Amino acid sequence: MKTCERIANVALAGLTLAPLFVKVDPNINVILTACLTVYVGCYRSVKPNPPSETMSNEHAMRFPFVGSAMLLSLFLLFKFLSKDLVNAVLTCYFFVLGIIALSATLLPSIKKYLPKKWNEDAITWHLPYFRSVEIEFTKSQIVAAIPGFFFCAWYASKKHWLANNILGLAFCIQGIEMLSLGSFKTGAILLAGLFVYDIFWVFFTPVMVSVAKSFDAPIKLLFPTADVKRPFSMLGLGDIVIPGIFVALALRFDVSRVKQSQYFNSAFIGYAVGVILTIIVMNWFQAAQPALLYIVPTVIGFLAAHCIWNGEVKQLLEFDESKTSTPSEEDKDAQPKKED
Repeated sequence: MKTCERIANVALAGLTLAPLFVKVDPNINVILTACLTVYVGCYRSVKPNPPSETMSNEHAMRFPFVGSAMLLSLFLLFKFLSKDLVNAVLTCYFFVLGIIALSATLLPSIKKYLPKKWNEDAITWHLPYFRSVEIEFTKSQIVAAIPGFFFCAWYASKKHWLANNILGLAFCIQGIEMLSLGSFKTGAILLAGLFVYDIFWVFFTPVMVSVAKSFDAPIKLLFPTADVKRPFSMLGLGDIVIPGIFVALALRFDVSRVKQSQYFNSAFIGYAVGVILTIIVMNWFQAAQPALLYIVPTVIGFLAAHCIWNGEVKQLLEFDESKTSTPSEEDKDAQPKKED
């Protein structure tokens, strides 16, 4: 697993930087970047303990409505306030968020070169005037935040598409790594709700496309094109993170049973097929497409078909990550592996 994960990280980094030096077909770039990001995030989510943030059925059912309210609020802000003012406020917000996401993404690679105490001894800091609010961090996290700070300063000053993409990838990887659906039932509820959400806001209103074009922040990945009228192709981070946490759950389900990555492979292939379908339809109609319209059915469909074929529907539906025992060291050696 380590070798495959390392290769995926290198491939993702190379693909992200490639458009600076060579012409890369944006369609292929979208597909490979989305798939590699999901792959990296999924394997980073495999830990002795389940991800820290778990979604309940109630949260999953409310999520599309909360997302709709936020999307509509942003649309109205851009409609009635200065676009530059709104983006300036959002830049400050994403400056802080970007430092946190980048430092968390870089931390595993940095901390192995630092003293052990720097990784383990936590420092508690109380917010001035709000002493009840405390923040815990380690010296290793401070070190990891230093390159994140300078990188976010570059993003805020230049708004270069590469800076946007690196921050967006960090958000995606951290989202997939840290968030847990808890069960496949919750995942199905969330994906079904966002399936309808995506279709409604893209096909029946101008809101989604308008916000995506006006929102000058790393909530989308930008892929350079040769078209002067349309210099970038875009992919929303939600089209990576939301299906990604479902695919990651399938991987951790395989790990919990100490079996080869059966269902992860199915869900991951389903995701790749969904992204490819999105690109095909988008180019066919020359119009923006709700990616979840294609990704949700393929991810759930491939996984469902596989577990029905294996006769393990009951085991899949009864899986509850909060009740999953911590794998032993021997179990970790038997984690799902893909061929190098």
